[in-house]
Amino acid sequence: MKALIQRVRQAHVEVAGEVVGAIDQGLLVLVGVEPQDSEASAAKLLHKLLNYRVFSDSDGKMNLSLTEVAGGLLLVSQFTLAADTRKGLRPGFSTAAPPAQGEALFDHLVGLARQQHDPVATGRFGADMQVHLINDGPVTFLLES
Repeated sequence: MKALIQRVRQAHVEVAGEVVGAIDQGLLVLVGVEPQDSEASAAKLLHKLLNYRVFSDSDGKMNLSLTEVAGGLLLVSQFTLAADTRKGLRPGFSTAAPPAQGEALFDHLVGLARQQHDPVATGRFGADMQVHLINDGPVTFLLES
């Protein structure tokens, strides 16, 4: 699994003009699922999301995790993150998981997250979403499990 994480002051996702998920300070996470991914991949990724030290401590150093700052977690499925961009000028999607597998693993990730952290919000799998954010820093990392 791939996750593009962005430290945000706030973020929300809209579908057809309706806000379906929102957080204040925390992480906006765009999640891409690949064919070789499994429930173990989701668990490993969640561990990284909750414990990756990207928030500033009192000295201004990135030493605090999402768990330590009690920040929000906004998970958004994004199959384009798993695209093959190595050749040509058009992305290929043979490296992305089929929709049924992608949805099952994304839902598994969300379920695990809700068991281990609060608050957790999401977009809507497969929908045309508009993602709004105020990036804090900006701080952006690509994580892989």
